[in-house]
Parts: sequence; structure tokens; C-alpha cells
Amino acid sequence: MSIKSKILIVGSSVITFVLKDGQKQPTGYYFNELAVPAQALVEAGFKIVLATPLGNQPIVDRHSLDASHFGGSEERFQKARDFVTMNLRDVRTIKSVIEEGLENYIGVFLAGGHPPMIDLMEDPDLGTVLRHFHAESKPTALLCHAPIAVTAAMKEAKRFRQALVDGDTLSAVDAAAGWQYAGYRMTVFSNEEEKWAEENVLHGRVPFYVVDALKSAGAILELKGLFVPNVVQDRELITGQNPPSDHLLAAAFIRALDQYTAKKIAAMANSEARPSPSLGARN
Repeated sequence: MSIKSKILIVGSSVITFVLKDGQKQPTGYYFNELAVPAQALVEAGFKIVLATPLGNQPIVDRHSLDASHFGGSEERFQKARDFVTMNLRDVRTIKSVIEEGLENYIGVFLAGGHPPMIDLMEDPDLGTVLRHFHAESKPTALLCHAPIAVTAAMKEAKRFRQALVDGDTLSAVDAAAGWQYAGYRMTVFSNEEEKWAEENVLHGRVPFYVVDALKSAGAILELKGLFVPNVVQDRELITGQNPPSDHLLAAAFIRALDQYTAKKIAAMANSEARPSPSLGARN
């Protein structure tokens, strides 16, 4: 299949998650949340480009390396591992992608795991990317914890995150003033799901809950039950709630990309077909 267009996949540069009590935990992206959508994009004919804030290879969350996320199939799990090794080994900085030109990309995707809560949600380069994609109505897909990263588009993203860590809701609301995604419907890893993760995986409390953070910024959250697949699309923004939402989000993202491409092609065709205005006769 011929390559359609380029899709930017943004990963995190961090390897450690500091919990509410100061405890440090190793962290990384959730494997199926990256592998499943990335595989679907390549199979649909898109070229994927991976970038992180520092240009380093993003780390996988060891807890996510399990065939249970692939219907219990060891074969599918290994195929996904081989795919990631072969197709996502070259990494760029987000800044270099911006310098190359964001007009070269028609979609952006972020996988979950806890890292989007750390560096991505306040990364200025990701903020530049998101503001471009928002202004151009280009499909923007984020899964599980990743929807919190859209706060990077804020003018005061760093102050917003610090206010959340400090438990200062009023300061967080103030820092979010003018946020591009205020009023958008979206979903994200629910508080109930996070509490499950705190008890069974982290063995400690997260510094803030992403649901509460997005609500304070002005998002409209639509959530389903514990680990029930859920995808919400509002305009260019496509969000998935949890790891089991991987296939649904990939399908919704690809539909949006194809629709965006079709509109662009139609607009170009109309422009070329439109006759040039006559200058009229000179007097």
C-alpha cells in the first residue's frame, strides 16, 4: 500500500514517577497503547514518526508487557513487540519535528502510561504541536493517561501542573484560562481505574488525578466503568479511556485521518477547478 501521509507519535522522555509521598517508581508507556494504534496506522498506509522531548527512546512500563492485552495470544504479543522494535527505533526531538515543519504531518498520537502526567503535559514543544493541530483541525488522538497532555497547549502549562501537585485548585483554574480545549468532550483514565492502579501496581498515591485535572481546566469528561472500552471524539480530538480502548481508538483515529485527507483533496480540487477572475478590458 502506498504511503498516505505522516503521523507524529509523541512519547515521553522520563523514566521515573514521583508519587504523592515522594516515593519514586519506574515508569513508562503502556505497551499495547502504543503498539496497537501504531500497527494499525502502518497497516492503513501511514508513515509514523516517533519524537520525544529529549530525543531519547521512550521506556516501556514493564507491567504492560503481557499477552493479556492482546487477547491472551502470545503470538500477537510477540508480533507487536517485533513491530515496535523494527518501526519505532528511530527517535527525534519534538523540536526538530517543529523545525522541519508541522505542515508535513496530518495527525498526532500519544499513548498512555503515567509519563504524560510528568513531562508531556507541560512540555513547551508539545504545546506548539498541539496548538498547530488544533488551529488546523488535524486529528489528535490520545489514549488512557495521555489526554492530560493536551494541557501542554496552555500558556501557563507548567504553573497548571504545579498547582495540581500542590493541591491548589484555584491556581490550576487560573493557569488554565484561555485553554484551547476548554469545553471539549473527552475521556481519560478514570479515578476508579487510577485507584485500582494505586493499590495493585504503584502501591502509593499519584500526585493528582487526571480526571480532576482536566475538569478543572474546563474539559467535559465522559467516563465508563472500570476498564470498559470507551472512545470519545469531539471535533479533531479523539480520546480513549484505558488500555482496552486501544483498538477502538485506532479505528476512530484512522477514520478521522481519512476524512481529513478527503476534505483536503476536495478543497484542492475545487480550488483548481475555480476559474481565475477576469481582469476585464482596459479602457
